Amino acid sequence: MERTSPQPIQLLLLLLLSGLLFFTGLGSMGLTDRDEGRNAEAGREMFASGDFVTPTFNGELRVAKPVFVYWLMTISYHIFGVSEFAARAPSALFGVGLIVMHYLFLTRLRGPTVGLFGALMLLLNIEVLALGRMAITDSVLIFSTTLSLYGFWLGLHEPGRGRHWIWAFYAGMAIATLTKGPVGFAVPLITGLLYLAATRQWLIFWQRGAPIAGTLLFLLLAGPWYVAMFLLHGDAYSSQAKVHTVGRFLAPMEGHGVGWWFYFPVLLLGFYPWSAFLPAGLYRAYQSWREWRLMRNRPHESETPPGSGRELDWLAGLWIIGVFIFFSLSSTRLPHYIGPLFPACAILAASFWAQGLKDSSTRGLRGSIHFMMGIGYLLAIGFACAPSLFIKFSGKMVKEFPLATEFDLGIGPYVAATIIVVAMGLIGYLGLNDSRRGMAFGVAGGTLASVFLIAILMVVPGLNRYAIAPPQELAYAAGLNLNPTDQLIAFGSTRPSIAFYARQTVTFVPANEIDRLRTALRKDGRTMILLPEYVQDALPEEAAGFQLILKRYGYVLLGNQPMITLPQGTSVGTPSAPKTLGH
Repeated sequence: MERTSPQPIQLLLLLLLSGLLFFTGLGSMGLTDRDEGRNAEAGREMFASGDFVTPTFNGELRVAKPVFVYWLMTISYHIFGVSEFAARAPSALFGVGLIVMHYLFLTRLRGPTVGLFGALMLLLNIEVLALGRMAITDSVLIFSTTLSLYGFWLGLHEPGRGRHWIWAFYAGMAIATLTKGPVGFAVPLITGLLYLAATRQWLIFWQRGAPIAGTLLFLLLAGPWYVAMFLLHGDAYSSQAKVHTVGRFLAPMEGHGVGWWFYFPVLLLGFYPWSAFLPAGLYRAYQSWREWRLMRNRPHESETPPGSGRELDWLAGLWIIGVFIFFSLSSTRLPHYIGPLFPACAILAASFWAQGLKDSSTRGLRGSIHFMMGIGYLLAIGFACAPSLFIKFSGKMVKEFPLATEFDLGIGPYVAATIIVVAMGLIGYLGLNDSRRGMAFGVAGGTLASVFLIAILMVVPGLNRYAIAPPQELAYAAGLNLNPTDQLIAFGSTRPSIAFYARQTVTFVPANEIDRLRTALRKDGRTMILLPEYVQDALPEEAAGFQLILKRYGYVLLGNQPMITLPQGTSVGTPSAPKTLGH
């Protein structure tokens, strides 16, 4: 098959759009807890200590995630300084890289039209956009596993020296394993093995896939850090690592055990609006694979796929199914776990949509558009109901958001619902019209991008000010006034991000562990307590002499000595009452 070169204008468009969506307001919101707070602080501690082997959080060994993202954060802190932007910049950068890589790969194999559709679909969905803006491991993981599988495909099917792409298969797995542990090699291996079994290309892989040399490359890249951690920390490392890998798979952790059905709505909504094309795209891939099998059993037919037709759809379909089942079998389930299958979703959805534009009789096309509209109308109803639901359940949010009962969501959800209803009407009008169908893609993608930017620029600042930032601002104020030998106690609010903003070790004490708090308060020296205002009455008599230093939207900072340094723009007392989150 003749390979197609990328279009410079399309590539520039993708760079600008992905840069806009991933980097706009990247540092405007405080770190969300728990994962962002833990990861950003672990990276900061590595940056401060200069120990690039052992990750720590709050001064203690952290093995929940391997080291690669902390290396990236350390580099980012060196360039930008320690901040929310710097903590998230690696995820955003790898998010942009993922979109560009996906475009180049699809354009090479399917042409610039499918390449552009696929890249825009991979960019314009809630899950990929969210993961690319958070200080967590998933954006880097998705990039690495995708690089691995694209290397696998090109290494098997590219002629001549193109076989050297296979090294990306092993290198991508190694980076992914250094990013998130065994799942980093599980995703490419599961997909690759399923593809080889379905197409019976074991011999070709043995000849072109360099399995022995590739395995050695993988071990050479990923192994040294794991060996170093075991040699340095022994059972302290291996036992905890086992809990966070095998243990997480076998039993729910931190309350994240949901039913086996969990990832169906996650995929449907996380990849929306393009998820509406997945059922037809998967069926189309299955049908072409079935036809190949029937032809293969006839005399004189080729034993192996030529690598230039619909075989990429087979890889994408097996990628989706294999990864989906793998994470569904895990007992711990979180929405971002299935992120590595989104590039495969974009391949199938883009190929199906491009075919639909060429041939209006494409099976499942009109049904997919109706499906997209149906989901959209359900989302609109959800947005319209959000304010009343927020009021109903706000009392259950008080533990993490003390002023939740004093808020309403304003008109934002109603505006979003209106936009979606109008967009669905346009998608129906355009998408079901053979001569105007192409414009429906622009409406769907433009609506999602617009709503996302509006949320970042208008909703997130209010959410941050009243729900996320208050304890972080108090932690920062405490950190300005405490020496490393002094004590900061986080009582009743055990958000990991407090350590990041305080820039020092924090004693986290849950509200029901009063005895631990009493023990901590008996220590000599300067002590501050950061806590939600509603648990202040639960403080023991040992805290009776502590004086109020600062209040911030439902949180208070107490100290046994007056504050010396006041953060710029901060005053003692309670800020004015918050308005709605939408303002």
